[in-house]
Amino acid sequence: MKQRIYVDTSVVGGYFDDEFSADTILFFDRVINGEIIVIISDILEAELLRAPEFVKELLTTIPKEQIENIRLSPEATELADKYIEAKVVGKTSRADCQHIAIATLCKADVLVSWNFKHIVNLDRIRGYNGINYQLGYSMIEIRTPKEITRYGSED
Repeated sequence: MKQRIYVDTSVVGGYFDDEFSADTILFFDRVINGEIIVIISDILEAELLRAPEFVKELLTTIPKEQIENIRLSPEATELADKYIEAKVVGKTSRADCQHIAIATLCKADVLVSWNFKHIVNLDRIRGYNGINYQLGYSMIEIRTPKEITRYGSED
């Protein structure tokens, strides 16, 4: 069964970043080759409106059958606010919390990000999952694209 992986905006931008491009390109190659379904939210699409045209165009290279689109729901908004209320991160990281809440509620296998400050950070991951546990939601696995491409399934 294909993994369903939620991507945040840092992954799309990482494709064009010298530090992250090699691993991000490998990640998107696996998507294009049909190995992974990427979950794309309206939050990601809104954040990309401010990006250069060549960054926006990356998502158009992905076959439609490899993309699952999802929208921010009232339940996801509420869960994101719970992360902030618990001080997992500050109010300025609301969009990051919305990404995590959407990925949690749509039961993504993994959320991938290059955002080490607010998302791919052990203390933050524990905080997000602590709130998820308290509220009866499943835990969310959070990784970098490098971890998915280097240590992903070999089948």
